[in-house]
Amino acid sequence: MWNVASEGELKAGDMAAPGLLLLPRGGGPRLLGRSLLRQLGLEALPSRVGSLPELMAVAGFQRRAGSGSLWERDGQVLMAGEETLEDGALLLWTSPLAWDEAGVRRRVRYLSMASHDLRGSLANVRSYAALLLNGRVPLEPKVQRGLETILRNADRSLAFSQDFFDASRADLGALPCEQERQSLLPLLDAAVERQRAAASAAQVALVLGLNPEQAVPEVIVDGARIQHAVESFIQYQLARAQPGEVIRLGIRDFAPRVRVEVRRDGAPLTDEDAAAVFQREERAFREKRLEDPLRVYLARQEVEAHGGSVGVESDRGGSTLFLTLTQAPVAALGSPATMQA
Repeated sequence: MWNVASEGELKAGDMAAPGLLLLPRGGGPRLLGRSLLRQLGLEALPSRVGSLPELMAVAGFQRRAGSGSLWERDGQVLMAGEETLEDGALLLWTSPLAWDEAGVRRRVRYLSMASHDLRGSLANVRSYAALLLNGRVPLEPKVQRGLETILRNADRSLAFSQDFFDASRADLGALPCEQERQSLLPLLDAAVERQRAAASAAQVALVLGLNPEQAVPEVIVDGARIQHAVESFIQYQLARAQPGEVIRLGIRDFAPRVRVEVRRDGAPLTDEDAAAVFQREERAFREKRLEDPLRVYLARQEVEAHGGSVGVESDRGGSTLFLTLTQAPVAALGSPATMQA
């Protein structure tokens, strides 16, 4: 939970103990030690705290742009987050950091160069494979199957490299996000359509289940980032679905928040799997592969960079991965047109 970037750009401040605050499902918040108050510069805990953003706002911290876990106030940087415990309680944590702005910029530049070189080479491989498969040159079946395999793996490698470099930038608090006001519906539609073929191949029904009478709220987000997060949830559920199962996308209005759900009706996740969904390293070592753990972890970073949160729920009928976002404020109406005599 306390992992930070490598090579010394971010370092735990003087090995200080993390600040911990427990928010039980019933009862008031409970401090676990005094470190949290010292790090936030508070004399006492606020009387009402329901989430990490509320706590940080009271202490005068703002989320660092492009980061889900870094918060800053007058040059002070804290890493902070919240974890859902098995009994539904929330554990809020903070940890001080020494922030080397120049070092971070160098690291981001280095990552950008590496991304450009790797993706450029993969794009060339993909382009030539696609050129040979365009039908203008007759190919033996074995050669065609080989080129199709090259094309398919080039696409996977391009997607993986993009996720890897984006997650690395997010670890540094430098995930680029171009936010604009938009409806959630086109993003969910596009996510479903992009995963439709994979669901069909797995013999799994993929359904966007929205009530026609339900108003779809608007949000202020980077649409590509949120669509990627939703697709990542779909891919996670698809990898665990059995033929005949159903994956349903839906939204719930909890104004001022909106919750996007990706539910799989079928065998529920085990408690161990549910607890590890967003744990990148734990899943990678356990599953002996990084692709899906990285993709889902990046989804979490993308949502948190928008001030949202992610979670997982499991019951006897299936499992649900969800993300929450803040709804855009109602647009102000223009003044009535002046009546003409």
